[in-house]
Amino acid sequence: MTASTSPPVRPPIGAFKPYYRDADLTAEEQQIVDRFHDLYYSKLDGGVGLHTIVLAWMGHEMFKCPMDLWLYQELIVLRRPNLIIETGTYKGGSALYLACICDMVGEGSVVTVDIDDTHRAIQPQHPRLRYVSGSSTAPEIFAQVAAQAAAAGPEVMVILDSDHRRDHVLDELRLYSELVPVGGLLVVEDTNVNGHPTYPEFGPGPWEAVDAFLAENPRFVADRSFERFLLTMNPRGVLRRVE
Repeated sequence: MTASTSPPVRPPIGAFKPYYRDADLTAEEQQIVDRFHDLYYSKLDGGVGLHTIVLAWMGHEMFKCPMDLWLYQELIVLRRPNLIIETGTYKGGSALYLACICDMVGEGSVVTVDIDDTHRAIQPQHPRLRYVSGSSTAPEIFAQVAAQAAAAGPEVMVILDSDHRRDHVLDELRLYSELVPVGGLLVVEDTNVNGHPTYPEFGPGPWEAVDAFLAENPRFVADRSFERFLLTMNPRGVLRRVE
């Protein structure tokens, strides 16, 4: 077999499982975390332009906290999802990251949905990655994604990162929660805005959508053990299906 046709060498998957538990911070410790969180987020731009959450994966741009990306890597290795559904594609950097981690573990694929095709020409291609154009809450788009989930296998993980207005996120939660199996995870990104603890002027957003969803759906709980890195853009945003 020549070098050009050799299969990619995947890293060995070890047996170590990270330990997850609630941070149990004191009020003073939580205040420190919140103040740093607000500082970190506010330096994104605001005339300073440190671009703290503007990251590159293999030369492709995304808006993510590095600690959240590390958690996604751990969760993919632990849960081995057959399909990861992402709403909110942007330039495709985060979808490529997820597809690459799936590739390294040797299973799983990614479908990413966005209504905006502005960046289609530069979105990366990967054999484990599929793009869907349209609103994540449109019946025909959800039907496409649900069909892919049914064909992929039982372990589905969902990441909501599209329009962050409360009502849109709540509509997504009601739809995509149906695709998550018992024990599975649904991640609502950017629950930190509207003063939780940053960007207070945003208005009702993902955090408020989670409030409303959990109040009407006892099958899910917010699992804060996944916040052990302390800094996350998704506080109380990792929802686990318990029944």
